[in-house]
Order: sequence, then C-alpha cells, then structure tokens
Amino acid sequence: MAELGNDYITNSADPKSIQDLTTYVQNLLQQMQDKFQGMSDQIIGRIDDMGNKIDALESNIADLMTQAGVDEK
Repeated sequence: MAELGNDYITNSADPKSIQDLTTYVQNLLQQMQDKFQGMSDQIIGRIDDMGNKIDALESNIADLMTQAGVDEK
C-alpha cells in the first residue's frame, strides 16, 4: 500500500496546506478503492470460472456414469 502515494510524492512537493493534504488523501483513497475494486473483480471472475468448470465436470461425470450404466443415487 505504500506504493499508492508514490506518484503524488514524486510529482509534487510535500503538501503545504490543508487543501493539498486533503487532495493527497482523496487521491490516495481513490487509488486504494480502484485497486480494491480491480482485485475484487478478478476474484469474482475466477470464482465464476471455477463454478463453470465444476458444472462442466459434474455434467461429464453424469454422462460417463450413464454410459457405464451406473445409476445415480
């Protein structure tokens, strides 16, 4: 998380006023929110993919059981 504010720090002087500090904190919080949202979207996407793979696997197993003549219990 320390990396979030590096662009602001290197691209401008230290905050000299309350307004500068407020802007810095708002930018930092926005960057954190953006990163959190991106990570959250990735996790949800992976969970959805895994769910689809599990569904396909269950279907394939059911097909194999049918072909083998095994009754589902």
